[in-house]
Order: sequence, then structure tokens, then C-alpha cells
Amino acid sequence: MSFDWSPVFLSLKLAAVTTVVLLIVGTPIAWKLARMRHWIKQPLVSLVALPLVLPPTVLGFYLLLVLAPNGPVGQVVKSLGLGTIPFTFTGLVIASVFYSLPFAVQPLQNAFEGLGDRPLEVASTLRASPLDRFFTVVVPLARPGFLTAAVLAFAHTIGEFGVVLMIGGNIPGRTKVLSVAIYDHVETLEYGQAHLLSAGMLVFAFTVLLTLYAVNGRATFTEKP
Repeated sequence: MSFDWSPVFLSLKLAAVTTVVLLIVGTPIAWKLARMRHWIKQPLVSLVALPLVLPPTVLGFYLLLVLAPNGPVGQVVKSLGLGTIPFTFTGLVIASVFYSLPFAVQPLQNAFEGLGDRPLEVASTLRASPLDRFFTVVVPLARPGFLTAAVLAFAHTIGEFGVVLMIGGNIPGRTKVLSVAIYDHVETLEYGQAHLLSAGMLVFAFTVLLTLYAVNGRATFTEKP
């Protein structure tokens, strides 16, 4: 029996797209939270971190209600002639962005908060605009945070199950990702293929974490006086 690689490629594609979207969306959110000095900061931080403790099926269920053709967002999308969101790759991306949001925002927020105000104050005295200060000062100094956010978001998306199953279902070649494929193989007693996919994900997860800790450790070491 030939091995079906489509769930692997689909998962990699989903993780790549989700990571890019999370960096674009998560960066301004993390920056705002890092600079905020208002009492509402803690409720907002808790809201961003909610997917860490919320069962993925719960998040997937409410996303399905919102994105369904009869839901508030689904009705707008349908009226614009854009089709439907659930059980499509677009639906998988949206669900993955919500579910992996804290894995991108928290490392970035920690990196931004660790910079302090001094570098920005120095750049301000040189008449740098806020946008210039962010891209020429903040981004280079927060590079380890961006790396951590990208790696964690990518790896977490690869391993998603509950939320992608609720939104995407199990359509071969369209929404059947790695975790769903493993579940299918176990259900049909195809333990050999389930073991192959599971072992691959285990090696992948360990390699990602080992690389991340090594890179961050090297960066911390080189920053010491």
C-alpha cells in the first residue's frame, strides 16, 4: 500500500501560512500590550492567552458557529459571493490563527517588554519617527522573540487536532492534516502508518525545541558583557 503524503504537505502549508499571518497580526498586538499601562491590560492578556487553557473543541465549536453560513461572519462572507469558510483551507487558517495566537504574542510581548524605554528614548533624540524606531531599533533587538514566536507558532500548528477537526472536518487533500490522518489510521487499525506519522511528529517536535533552546541560549550567551 502506497503512503499518502498529502496530510504532511497540507500540514506544512497550513503551518507556514498560519505563522506568517500570526507574525503580521501578533506583532502589533504584542507591542500594544507591552507598552500598555492601563488596568485593562491584564484582561486583554488573559483573553489572548485563553486558547492555552480552553479545550480546542470548545474554541472550534464557537468558531464554527460564527463562521457557518448562518453565522454572523459566514453570512457576510456569503453575501459577498466568497463562498463558505468551514471545511476549507481558509477555515483551517482562521482556526489555527486563533488557536496559536498566544504562542506568537507572548514571546513577542516578553521580548518587547525586555527592551525597556532607553533604546527608544535614544532613537527619539535622534529624531527618528515612531515607525523608524520600531523597525530600526525594536525589531533587531527583539529578534530572538520573533524567532521564538515563529518556531512555536509553526510547531503548534503542525500538532493541532481538535480545532482543525471542528472547522475543517476530514476531507482528503483539502482539510485532512497530520493529526487527523493519525487518528484515522488508528481508527482503522492501521498502526504501522499511524506509528510512522506519530514518530515523525515526535522527532519534529524534539528537533524544533532543541534548536530553539540552542539558538536562544547562544543569543543570551553572546549578549553577556
